[in-house]
Amino acid sequence: MNSFGNIFRLTSFGESHGPGIGGVIDGCPPGIEVDMAFIRQELDRRKPGQSKITTPRREEDEVQFLSGIYEGQTTGTPIGFIVWNKQQHSADYDDIERLYRPSHADYTYQVKYGLRDPRGGGRSSARETVARCVAGAIAKLALRAYGISVWAYTSQVGAVRLEGTYKEYSPGMVEENAVRCPDPAKAIEMEKLIREVQSEGDTIGGVITCIAQGVPPGLGEPVFGKLHAALGHAMLTINAAKGFEYGDGFSSALYRGSAHNDTFFDDHGKIQTRTNHSGGIQGGISNGQDIYFRVAFKPVATVLMTQETVTVEGEDTLFKARGRHDPCVLPRAVPIVEAMTAITLLDYLLIQKAK
Repeated sequence: MNSFGNIFRLTSFGESHGPGIGGVIDGCPPGIEVDMAFIRQELDRRKPGQSKITTPRREEDEVQFLSGIYEGQTTGTPIGFIVWNKQQHSADYDDIERLYRPSHADYTYQVKYGLRDPRGGGRSSARETVARCVAGAIAKLALRAYGISVWAYTSQVGAVRLEGTYKEYSPGMVEENAVRCPDPAKAIEMEKLIREVQSEGDTIGGVITCIAQGVPPGLGEPVFGKLHAALGHAMLTINAAKGFEYGDGFSSALYRGSAHNDTFFDDHGKIQTRTNHSGGIQGGISNGQDIYFRVAFKPVATVLMTQETVTVEGEDTLFKARGRHDPCVLPRAVPIVEAMTAITLLDYLLIQKAK
């Protein structure tokens, strides 16, 4: 289960403190112009050490393509790539080999495999997501030809949240601050809150909102291949993701059907809906409206505080993390959410075109 997708398919490999993180992208259409500057930009948005509210680990995250690209274009054959790890501090994890860190995958990996790589969590580390951002950048470049765009932003950190909808903002506003919040005033509040919990050695969670625009109607496979289910699957494979809702989501429970229904009308020969409570997906199939959803992220499990735990022998002990860690995953998770969305949409577009 290290692969994601049906036609456009990513298989990733590597561990946090191994030689590198890489992947193979299969099913990529030929003839896509590989914009290396754009790919570099996407990786820069995810990489550590961007600001004072992210982990200070310094990684340049330069991708090396090994196959599937010739003279700046995809060839239609498997695209192999690797991002070398250059700043491992494996010694930071020497003291955890014989214990289980609270809310990490240490215990579950040990039970599943009978052994584990304690260095930064090994395969369970969020560093694996660099492979997703490479594949996501390729997917975004492919989606451009179809007029499909994907963008996301931090809409909540702790109790600080945006009250408006995505229609009040634009993609260009997201990168104007370290939190990746398109509302300047709220961004200041969010960053202040992150700094406060960081100074206490603690962490905090939040919510990312994602929007896909220009998606044509007809994408999605009933009954078990619904588009929203595929997007939910994609989001919940991201480290620290704890919840997914699309359209009105859980607030739909507050409506009556007469108020929640998205009524249709003919807009100069194009069928539209007057509202979009459905989030651009009805019956598991895209209807041509904007797709929007939210992903909830828990606080980072690594806190710089003393906590109770047990050793691998089951003995009570105390543990205090050390090393370089994010106080809030949200700013660096924004490009990961976009990447997984782009991969999913391109995959389902190719499924539809194959019919």
